[in-house]
Order: sequence, then structure tokens, then C-alpha cells
Amino acid sequence: MTGSRDLRHLLSGMALVLEDETYVFATLRDRKLPPGLTPRMMMQEREGTTVIITEDEATAATLPHEFPCRMITLNIHSALDAVGFLAKVTTRLAGLGMGVNPVAGFYHDHLFVPSDRANDAMTALGEMVREARG
Repeated sequence: MTGSRDLRHLLSGMALVLEDETYVFATLRDRKLPPGLTPRMMMQEREGTTVIITEDEATAATLPHEFPCRMITLNIHSALDAVGFLAKVTTRLAGLGMGVNPVAGFYHDHLFVPSDRANDAMTALGEMVREARG
């Protein structure tokens, strides 16, 4: 099943889900996943394997980590080749001076935003939905 490519449909139809957990980014230089970790995302890079895991998991595994963040799921099935969807969303958050790390899954896009700005992000994204519904 192919996701939507229609930008107006994507913006007006996204249901926002803010996860409770605090996540962090860590890198595994030896590319070996320690036991007990269940990453939300893994990306192979030349320097090592980047993982997004809960802060509790990183602390328990004594992994150095950065960027305490919360995950917001844009709960609408977007096509992997949809044009402009994440650009619109991340531009809105950038206008608030907020860094965001977007991750595309097969069905949904996810945003990792600073933990202390998660509510600001939810408010701004909620405004985007209302504006798109016009």
C-alpha cells in the first residue's frame, strides 16, 4: 500500500503522537549492539553505527550519548517519495529556533525534538494541522 504524496492531505491529516520516553543518540564504533538495547532506529555510518535508544537504556549500558529528545510520530501514511512534507514541518520548527532530527519509516515520519521543547513542537505542529484544514 502506497502512502500519500498530496502535501495538503498529509498536513491536514497528520495525527500527532508524542511518546513518553526520553531518547538519545549514541554511536557504536565497533558496530556491536550491546545486549538489552532495542533501538528505535539504527543507521550504519562510516564512523560507526548510530542508534536512537531510550536514555535509560544508554545509561544502563554506560554508552556515551547526546541530544535528550522526545519522539513525535506524524501519524499519517506518507509516501517515501512525498515532496515537501518534512520540509514544511521542519521549517516550522526551525522558525521557533528548534533543532529536529527527522526519521522516515515505511509508514510514518518521526521527529526527534529536544525534550524541553516537545510541548512547543506539539503546539506548532497542531497549528499546522489546523491551518491546512483551513
